[in-house]
Amino acid sequence: MTIAASIAIDPVEMTVADVQAAFARGATAEALAQAFLDRIARYNPRYVAVITPNPDALREAREIDRRRAAGEAIGPLAGVPVVVKDTMDMAGLPSTGGWRLLSARAGGIDLIPATDSTVVARMRAAGAVILGKTNVPVLSASGSHADDSWAGATLNAADPGRKPGGSSAGTATAVAGSLAVLGLAEETGGSIQNPAAAQDLVGIKPSFGLVPNAGVMPLAGSTRDVVGPIARCVRDAALTLDVLAGFSPEDPKTVAGIGHRPRAGYAAGLDAAALNGKRLGLYGPGWRHQPLSAGMAAPYRRAIGELAARGAVLVDDPFAGSGFADIARPLSADGYDPRGSESLPYDLDRYLKRLGPDAAIRSFDAFEAAVAAEDPFGPDGVLSDLADLPALRASLADPLAPPDLSEFLAAKEAYLAIFAEVMARHRLDGLVFPQMRTELPLAGSAETIQETAVSEINIAGLPGVTVPAGRTASGVPFGLIFIGPMWSEAALLSFAFDYESATRHRRPPTLVA
Repeated sequence: MTIAASIAIDPVEMTVADVQAAFARGATAEALAQAFLDRIARYNPRYVAVITPNPDALREAREIDRRRAAGEAIGPLAGVPVVVKDTMDMAGLPSTGGWRLLSARAGGIDLIPATDSTVVARMRAAGAVILGKTNVPVLSASGSHADDSWAGATLNAADPGRKPGGSSAGTATAVAGSLAVLGLAEETGGSIQNPAAAQDLVGIKPSFGLVPNAGVMPLAGSTRDVVGPIARCVRDAALTLDVLAGFSPEDPKTVAGIGHRPRAGYAAGLDAAALNGKRLGLYGPGWRHQPLSAGMAAPYRRAIGELAARGAVLVDDPFAGSGFADIARPLSADGYDPRGSESLPYDLDRYLKRLGPDAAIRSFDAFEAAVAAEDPFGPDGVLSDLADLPALRASLADPLAPPDLSEFLAAKEAYLAIFAEVMARHRLDGLVFPQMRTELPLAGSAETIQETAVSEINIAGLPGVTVPAGRTASGVPFGLIFIGPMWSEAALLSFAFDYESATRHRRPPTLVA
């Protein structure tokens, strides 16, 4: 046994800094990857976080070791074990969308991309060792769970009796349970915010256009979808955003982010005194007509006290009388507003064409034919609610035509205009809300996660950063979300870093095999 191989490695709660310290002591990327793979082998059968292992993970880790030993340039995440959401293309591995019809292992058709998605390519270029792809609900259609996935239901690592959050359920469970150091998640309507808050994690829902999503199976790829990191601490999330953010010629909308990233990077600017003197708006009926439950109001009051102790100035319901809450057009009682999803057929057609010439399905028409047995837009389909959008019905009829986004664009413009006016009138630096309005639902129940700020910031394109904020009186994970103007990720991350540094609320879970 070599000295490097004999160095003790404890994967539990390991941060990027811990990884780098282990390498400085002589540990190898291969040994580190193996330690996490061993942990996956032990716990994943119960928690169902990773559904497609990367068969080349150890080989890729050995290549990092070779390059390090040879003195070659290596990336900022060299040797760091990560997982990525199933819907993010990895060349040669299936992207299943959690659906049995799109998984050969479940009797369906595999979609095998010829190239990596842009975000996966960036993680590889940074030296990350991708251990595998993580579980999602069918077509990422739930923000609460992955119960209907062909691979089985993902458990919440922080509280197995509660829902794990979705649709990036597997990524959150893998990171919360220390099956990886970092994870990539993607959001259309809460899929970063919800699982991060549900499992005592930090999640970054970036400004729309900051991070490219080419090669990611879409729900609203050209209007709402964003890719962001999930991590156990703010610094690790910021380091990952440093890798992910920036223009890509494959994704023209990312031109909007040029000039809006901090020159030294997000992680370099973290400030543990960032909250002092900052003015933050609080949740109230001016933002959304749905109130907090008593079980969530109490920990929110505690968190407000913690923020005030850090020097923050809290402004009660700054959106009162602004008309902001009246913009929403929810389809159901849970408050979800799907506008922007009118682009789904158009976006999915473009995604399928990117898979490559040998892909089993290469157009939206071919997709519809392949899944006709379980039409996702039919009365019993997982996307049946979206079919109520008139513009989506037109897009289904002609998926190659650019969709009618007039309603979405009107809502986006209205949200952004009122948001800017309120922020200026109250001289706000940001907002801080509970991520959820009610306690996390029980696993297996029919209840869905009730959020405070999902549809609003996804339609508007605004950024948000979730951070652990303790537990409710009944012991359920409780998280905050910091929200700010477009491109304000650096400030939001510093607010979260200050709060995290002062409170240290995250609790490492104990997994059961």
